[in-house]
Amino acid sequence: MLRSALKPRHLGLLAVALLIVLAFVQLGRWQLGVAEDEALRESLEKARTQQPVAIESVLRPHIDFPNDLSTRPVSATGTFGSDQVIVAGRRLDGRAGFWVVAPLRVAVSGATLPVLRGYVSSPDEAPPVPSGTVTVTGGLAPPESPYAGPPPPEGQLGSIDTSVLVSRWPGELYNAFVFQQGETPAPTAAATGSMVRVPTPSGDTGFKWRNAAYALQWWVFALFALYLWWRTVRHDVEEAGDNGQRDRDEPADERPA
Repeated sequence: MLRSALKPRHLGLLAVALLIVLAFVQLGRWQLGVAEDEALRESLEKARTQQPVAIESVLRPHIDFPNDLSTRPVSATGTFGSDQVIVAGRRLDGRAGFWVVAPLRVAVSGATLPVLRGYVSSPDEAPPVPSGTVTVTGGLAPPESPYAGPPPPEGQLGSIDTSVLVSRWPGELYNAFVFQQGETPAPTAAATGSMVRVPTPSGDTGFKWRNAAYALQWWVFALFALYLWWRTVRHDVEEAGDNGQRDRDEPADERPA
């Protein structure tokens, strides 16, 4: 069969088949990208249409974080404690930096809610917490896993781990934190300095299975192109074998001189 596959005609057909396979594989990858982009777009649009709800209406202190609350817009009214923490090893728009996380004592529950106020490129740029009663809004997130990397610098944390924060901030603690997006009264530019808000992650975007099925369809077509080439070579081998068999079966006196 190898001898037949190496015939110029079959090599030419193989080249055409490989070009078709490459095109179909790329079309399949494009459809997968469409599936992911559509899911992300729908997730972001859904998040934008949701109005913030009071934190105490969806979550209680010390309760395990429900997965369906991830990225849910919430609001919380209270006063900030001065013991804010710096979380090392964070990135924003490709830049290395730090997160500024402060304890908000929620007025209704009296429990502390960790609030990710923003990102700074240096710990020295972290602005002081606002004074008085404030209302913060932002996306809700579960606490991060315990930090297992190299020890961060003195006075900094490696993750927003509520099992660590509960020993640092007295009283009850929400088993969650908020990606702060807004604040009332609105702070002045001088009050926030160079700190930048950290966008709420999009969370679980799901998957657009229709486009994924289209991707699979293109890849099946790619395999079918290779199968057709193989069948062409196989047919040529079988035809050659039949011709050889007929030559052996034909009487010698009937064979062409």
